[in-house]
Amino acid sequence: MDYYGRLLGGMVASLLLGAAVGLHPAIAVRYGLLGGALLATVFLWEALVRNPPVPTTEPGYAAATVVWHGGLLVSLALAM
Repeated sequence: MDYYGRLLGGMVASLLLGAAVGLHPAIAVRYGLLGGALLATVFLWEALVRNPPVPTTEPGYAAATVVWHGGLLVSLALAM
């Protein structure tokens, strides 16, 4: 498994962990998933900002970063 495969695996594991935490009766599912998404963002940040696989001048680079963080901010606003 290469570097980016491990990062993708970390993102999936983060989201699954958040879903599993959300199954606990004291924690709402949406808060568990939100926590998993926040943890997955650390892996995404590593992949897109610290060590991008493509030059940062690619148009898809900026779009992927904006879409992910925009979705995360919307999720934060809806969870509150």
